[in-house]
Amino acid sequence: MNLNDVLQGKHSVALGGHVRPDGDCVGACLGLYMYLKDQYPDIEADVYLEEIPEAYGIISCTDEVKHESPEDKVYDLFICLDCGDTDRLGFSGPLFQKAKETACIDHHVSNDAFADVNYIVPDASSTSELVYTLLDREKITKPQAEALYMGIAHDTGIFQYSCTSPETMEIAADLMRKGINGNEIIDKTYYEKTYVQNQILGRALMESILILDKRCIISFVRKKEMEFFQAQPSDLEGIVSQLRQTKGVEVAMFLHEVEPRRFKVSLRSRDKVDVSRIAKYFGGGGHVRAAGVTMSGSVHDVINNITGQIVLQLDGKKDAAQ
Repeated sequence: MNLNDVLQGKHSVALGGHVRPDGDCVGACLGLYMYLKDQYPDIEADVYLEEIPEAYGIISCTDEVKHESPEDKVYDLFICLDCGDTDRLGFSGPLFQKAKETACIDHHVSNDAFADVNYIVPDASSTSELVYTLLDREKITKPQAEALYMGIAHDTGIFQYSCTSPETMEIAADLMRKGINGNEIIDKTYYEKTYVQNQILGRALMESILILDKRCIISFVRKKEMEFFQAQPSDLEGIVSQLRQTKGVEVAMFLHEVEPRRFKVSLRSRDKVDVSRIAKYFGGGGHVRAAGVTMSGSVHDVINNITGQIVLQLDGKKDAAQ
């Protein structure tokens, strides 16, 4: 994908990411947004995202993010970032559908190349890394570098996950040479937690259970508990990754009740289980080691259905999705 070619003849461009935007989604969208504003001043650029976590406010231009979709707006180009399918775009989906041309930059293995122009690299650490490769590295400014660095750091688990390649580290180093404070970005946007976040994390850890010969750990939070703690969905970020750190665990599963008998399920694995396959089987998607899906039923129904697929992989069997 060549950015100049994609932008050729365009006068208006919208950027959008997935629902409940995480660090990579926000970093990729804002990094590219700021670059377009600087290097393509004749193009009208807008970025559409749901409300983003307060911690990401240290990144420039977060106050310019639009949270509502205008009904009568038709963009020359809509660039979808870090999003595996159009349903995940949420409220900005209609803008994507109405745009004269569409593009997608993503690293989800479940992405089926749904845009007119697609730049999908499942082996990439993050969408922010892919955005970096599209830009003129000499023209990347410090604020843009901060956004992209945050995105890469978040989706690599602070450069710990298996998706962290030598190229990833080289890109991170180049971004640091722009004068950013990488330690502060990581501390403020990844490690630092509010009191409510620590409360809900503590509850999730205390109520977790080990199953499948202690190879799988599960926890869930119901809607009434979210209301009790006065927690928002963004306050749950990082819980499933913390569960995965449990010694001897291969798969971590965290369920969050979004409405009665409907759960958002987050999955993480270490080495043996491809959770993207499991998520896709139930209508979701994601990466080999990190994926998610929304499912209906009782909490026990959801857990039983997903653990059934986990068992098949742990036992070396083929599942129905293959």
